[in-house]
Amino acid sequence: MAALIAARRAGQGIPVAVACRALGVSRSWFYKHQDGRLPPRAQRRARLKAEVLRLFRLHDGKYGSPRITADLTGAGWRVSENTVAALMREQGLAARRKKRRKATTRPGKGRWRAPDLVKRDFPAGKLNCKWYGDGTEIPTGEGKLYLASVLDMASRRVLGFALSDHHDAQLAYGALAMAVAVRGGAAPGVVFHTDQGSEPGFNRSSQHRLVG
Repeated sequence: MAALIAARRAGQGIPVAVACRALGVSRSWFYKHQDGRLPPRAQRRARLKAEVLRLFRLHDGKYGSPRITADLTGAGWRVSENTVAALMREQGLAARRKKRRKATTRPGKGRWRAPDLVKRDFPAGKLNCKWYGDGTEIPTGEGKLYLASVLDMASRRVLGFALSDHHDAQLAYGALAMAVAVRGGAAPGVVFHTDQGSEPGFNRSSQHRLVG
């Protein structure tokens, strides 16, 4: 068929695109079977397609088109995110979704909820006015670790933190004790805010007003 298309082009001047469309084949197929080579644009697309696959596998299937495009751009390719997305679809490549981080604070039992002392007004204009506590689960090769932290909302500075393999009241108190020590051993009047929950053994209000 490739020889027929070439003969019609040479003998009758029928454009390759017209002959390929009439015969239901692509121009890249014709050029490939005509002399074993693809045209430059098709060659570039084939190389790009292979590079997309390589990067996808390199990152264990976790990268989507935006991050793969960034890698390609960093390597000198001039390519759009839409092109990368199309090449991924052609190869059936789809990034795996990240697992949501497991919540480390368990909701307190019962109907009672602590009053909202910050009134949903989270910013702070001065130091030692509003502190925020948070807990994070960190998977490691030797098991899970838990990080508790205390942030001063005015300075956005982490004042205290504690790391442990147990998610309990001692971990929360450790982070809070460090924060108080950093502020000179006392922080009278500061509101310590966490979400509506409790650590095991830390069954008090989720918001506290500290005294000196």
